[in-house]
Amino acid sequence: QVQLVESGGGLVQAGGSLRVSCAASGRTFSAYAMGWFRQAPGKDREFVAAISGSGLSETYAASVKGRFAMSRDNAKNTVYLQMSSLKLEDTAVYYCAGTTRGLRFGVSDYDLWGQGTQVTVSS
Repeated sequence: QVQLVESGGGLVQAGGSLRVSCAASGRTFSAYAMGWFRQAPGKDREFVAAISGSGLSETYAASVKGRFAMSRDNAKNTVYLQMSSLKLEDTAVYYCAGTTRGLRFGVSDYDLWGQGTQVTVSS
């Protein structure tokens, strides 16, 4: 069973950058497509980005495309989300998730979830 642990969240000013990471345990990490989701207070969890198991394919939500970049290092069992030009509305708890179903956008498509890391963007 793969377990996921996020890190790297924090407080950043609007317009700034931040990178969050997700470390996975287990030997089958490359078999999982990975996703990043976020959830703001009072809102549903929403898709942010996903990357294939090989790392060759990525997809992004329209709200973050061009500002966020997802990557993975299968040798380190880690995925990253580099966030730039951060906006106040990017404030949320960010979760990484894993699925064996390929690139997916839906919360219900993912079987593995981390505990989340808080990202707060201030003005």
